[in-house]
Amino acid sequence: MISVTLFSLALLLARSANAATQLDLEAIQAHFTQALIVPALIPTFDPTAVLSAAFSGAEASTGKHMDQKAVGPKPVVTVSSVQDSSLSGNFTIAMVDADVVGTDYGADGVNRHWLENGVTISDGSVSDTSANVITTYAGPGPASGSGPHRYVILLYAQPSTFSAPADLSAPVDGVHKFDLNAYVKDSGLGALVAANYFTVEVGTDSTSLPVTSAVITSTLASAQSSAGPSGSHSGSASASAPAPSNPPNNAVAVKIEMTVAVLAAGLSLVLL
Repeated sequence: MISVTLFSLALLLARSANAATQLDLEAIQAHFTQALIVPALIPTFDPTAVLSAAFSGAEASTGKHMDQKAVGPKPVVTVSSVQDSSLSGNFTIAMVDADVVGTDYGADGVNRHWLENGVTISDGSVSDTSANVITTYAGPGPASGSGPHRYVILLYAQPSTFSAPADLSAPVDGVHKFDLNAYVKDSGLGALVAANYFTVEVGTDSTSLPVTSAVITSTLASAQSSAGPSGSHSGSASASAPAPSNPPNNAVAVKIEMTVAVLAAGLSLVLL
């Protein structure tokens, strides 16, 4: 009886650790707004899942500065949502160079470093086994001295009515300019389910970039709603863009609280 109960608890804890929380979603949304990716690159962003990218085991957390060589190989991408059922079906994944903060993309758009249609998600991992690879992943290559470029990985829902534009329906070698929003509209892509970004800089930038504000997760709505009677919360974290940052600690605190609650419930069952 005890072994069965502990095994059940282990499964519940594993699922809790892998599931995204509402605070996770609010934090990534705040990062994109305060890093000026929204609305400069994408007009709005209301994520329903959290996207993580790992390069040879090293996770590129939101806004983190990464070494150019480290992000050369194609990353392993995982996605977690509040409800796993939202990760079924086909998706389109892309990575673009949003350049430095304050960039005016104009009519040229951004450099496309990666584009695959028809990727799927299995147990949280993005698979391109049966995908249509348009642009094979090409690692970041910002010009020396041009500042910290923001590389944004985006995952869009791909409905059955999706139809790629003629010029992007077959493989295209190399990095090319890309009007991201026009592509989304013209091809009939669905919602932007999840996204993340990291920065890469080569050399030292001598220009003055616009100042961006930090993300203080303890001020987000979900953190406030879970605060105690005094208004305090179990933890907070901040990250500014494009400077290096770490994932929100609040999400960890929430998961720890969930873990304690589950353990308590399991122990009660054992005692009964």
